[in-house]
Amino acid sequence: MKQLNIKDVTQYVEANIGIFHEKRIKSLDNLKLDKVLKRKNPYLFKAKHTTTSEQIIRGIVDAHISSNEETIFGDWLEGLAIFINEKVYNGRKSGIPNIDLEFDKDGVRYIITIKSGPNWGNSSQIAKMISDFKTAKKTLRTSNSLLNITAINGCCYGIDNNPDKGDYFKYCGQEFWSFISSNENLYIDIIEPLGNKAREQNEEFQKSYSQMINKFTKEFSNIYCNDNGEINWEKLVRFNSGIAKK
Repeated sequence: MKQLNIKDVTQYVEANIGIFHEKRIKSLDNLKLDKVLKRKNPYLFKAKHTTTSEQIIRGIVDAHISSNEETIFGDWLEGLAIFINEKVYNGRKSGIPNIDLEFDKDGVRYIITIKSGPNWGNSSQIAKMISDFKTAKKTLRTSNSLLNITAINGCCYGIDNNPDKGDYFKYCGQEFWSFISSNENLYIDIIEPLGNKAREQNEEFQKSYSQMINKFTKEFSNIYCNDNGEINWEKLVRFNSGIAKK
């Protein structure tokens, strides 16, 4: 085990955080109005007395951003965790499907699936993760039948006061970052560098966001508003939920 140098973490974050912001902007640039309209419940907008095109557009775009950013940043944090673990324990990105990180500590091979937060999946998704852990153990023991393997579900934020799940352990927040780095304060130390140039990066994102809102509002109004400016709910619902004509 090696001592973690926080300067290495800071340099990694500062060098790579731009990737997260670039992907945020790219996700907006790739949006298409017809696709996002298909994903959103038009009945909900009507029930909430939504009366303007912009309200609808902000609702669907903001929902897309919220969901997409969690995924993008989760992937980014996974890369950070692997980088840190490599510095301390010579860990590595696993070559086994659906396993994110592997490293050895005190005679144990740890296989880790990294998630953003603790409430990431339903029962079937958790069952799939357990199945992936079992498959990974079989794969690793093909070359070493005596290998002592422990499966970990690591979550980058949150708390779980009952980490022993039987088939695996679930470490969240401070416990996860401490586990992969042997640094109890790492979960706090990584906050500051994450804000590096965040204001400038967010200004660029806000520019793209505003342009997308204006573009989609105009497009939506042209297609789904009557001449008097009122939303044509029948036309919108037909597009969203009507049976496609063959």
